[in-house]
Amino acid sequence: MSKLGNIGARLYRGEVGYDFIGKRKIWYGISILITITAIVGLAVRGLNMGIEFSGGAVFTTPQTSVSAAQAQHEAESASGGHQAVVQKLGSGALRIQISGLDTKQAVPVQEELAKDLDIPVKDVNTQLVGPSWGEEIANKAWLGLGIFMVLVVLYLAIAFEWRMALAALIALIHDLTITVGVYALVGFEVTPGTVIGLLTILGYSLYDTVVVFDSLKEASKDLTKQTRFTYGEIANRSINSTLVRSINTTVVALLPVAGLLFVGGGFLGAGMLNDISLALFVGLAAGAYSSIFIATPLVADLKGREPQMKALAKRVKAKRAAAAAKDAGQEDTEEPAPATTDEDDTAVVGPRQQPASRNRGRGRPSGKRR
Repeated sequence: MSKLGNIGARLYRGEVGYDFIGKRKIWYGISILITITAIVGLAVRGLNMGIEFSGGAVFTTPQTSVSAAQAQHEAESASGGHQAVVQKLGSGALRIQISGLDTKQAVPVQEELAKDLDIPVKDVNTQLVGPSWGEEIANKAWLGLGIFMVLVVLYLAIAFEWRMALAALIALIHDLTITVGVYALVGFEVTPGTVIGLLTILGYSLYDTVVVFDSLKEASKDLTKQTRFTYGEIANRSINSTLVRSINTTVVALLPVAGLLFVGGGFLGAGMLNDISLALFVGLAAGAYSSIFIATPLVADLKGREPQMKALAKRVKAKRAAAAAKDAGQEDTEEPAPATTDEDDTAVVGPRQQPASRNRGRGRPSGKRR
């Protein structure tokens, strides 16, 4: 068995473990700090909305030797300072997005671009995107997100309980906030691909959370009938028993996404891949974190407030205190028996033993001597 597999087996059996629940205040503090940073970044910098949401024009040129940086400068100059996003396509053509252009402005910009890039006007393809279309996409995305959240809460409330549903909902909002905040901080463009990525990460985050919740539900059956573990300790064991599985699932999911983000978007210059890959990468990492450090500790906090769980914790504490006092008392009262020495100078611990020679004949019945 591999070393990681051996660790996973020991975690599953409860032989080793890390106290996630006991240190939950640390994880809460880290999450609050990251969330505040994301919200501040979103409030200060805002989101770089793509042309699909803000409206504008997309110009596609034939193969050309003009660089993307030069084309961006010419496009912004031709459009009168409007922000331009230029991508070099695999065929050598250019895809130029300019936000905020309407139909009347698009024709002069097309002509100016053709002139500056030394391309015939008829070879520059122009596509206009109205802001109403982007608004419709945004409304549908919000609607889909709302329906998803409602269904998730209902499912978890029925399959598990409302405390788990509430904890999972908070974890999902946590993941979304961090992902959107990262988009604001790095300035990546928000496109329909970004929306698809955001909706996708909710499923991954929920999967890890449900795995831990299922283990917790199974382990906490008839919990109040015993006095060995509290609910928080059972929750901690559930996290540890599924820890390696969550790590393996997250790493396997992150590797191809990292390839899209860093190799495809970074080295190969396929900027369109950044739209969905950044959302997936950040969301998957945040989802794995929240399922371990946020969702389950929140459930332990909520369940720990129940009267029966408080009573259980008191019984467990009392039993452990009694056991500790008993062990301490035994250590104080138990004294080793004095060591004695037989005729052969052999030390014996316990009652004095008679040599074999003195015991001979003592088992005979009493009678007259002859």
